[in-house]
Amino acid sequence: MKMRFLNVFMLPAVIWLALLTAGCGDRVPRLTAEETDLVMSSDGVMRVLLVTSPEDSLVLRTPCVDLAEEDLQSEVYERLARRMIATVTDSTQDGVGLAAPQVGLNRRVVAVMRYDKPGYPFEVYPNIHIEHFSDQKQTGPEGCLSIPEIAGDVERSQQVVIRYTDPETLSQVRDTVDGYTAVIFQHEVDHLDGILFTDRLTAPAGSGR
Repeated sequence: MKMRFLNVFMLPAVIWLALLTAGCGDRVPRLTAEETDLVMSSDGVMRVLLVTSPEDSLVLRTPCVDLAEEDLQSEVYERLARRMIATVTDSTQDGVGLAAPQVGLNRRVVAVMRYDKPGYPFEVYPNIHIEHFSDQKQTGPEGCLSIPEIAGDVERSQQVVIRYTDPETLSQVRDTVDGYTAVIFQHEVDHLDGILFTDRLTAPAGSGR
């Protein structure tokens, strides 16, 4: 198919303006009908995608995008947060963290068990990014709900600074996290960039959970 020359001066003003502004800014796309249906289809545990499935692997390897502000303050996000926690804490999973692509949604949302807080609560972080990785490292075993029966040692930063969006105020929040909780955040945020822990192994992977 050949590209044709477009005379923008012959177009209505509204379309011309749209063409001029297309690609400008960094507006986050709203949730699609398919994404909304995935979240709202139930109020319970979600299916965890596995690398053993080619279709699942494609989702797990796809970089994620943020949630739009309108979606952060919607019932869809509230249900997603509840269902992610229900999934990672379910007896069939019993994990310490979960990323949205692991349940089929390529959006920057993670659920993390805060070992650095009293009672070890699970908290959900939308539009999360890691702004700083400390030079001091730690190496320890990791596994993944999406990669059954595999475990291996991974080197991570001892401390990270995370940034995420408060869904109530829509303000940007930063938090400094250390130790094992920092490891969980790095593992889950990797998922949002299409990276699996097996990509970072410092030694051959073995069976484990």
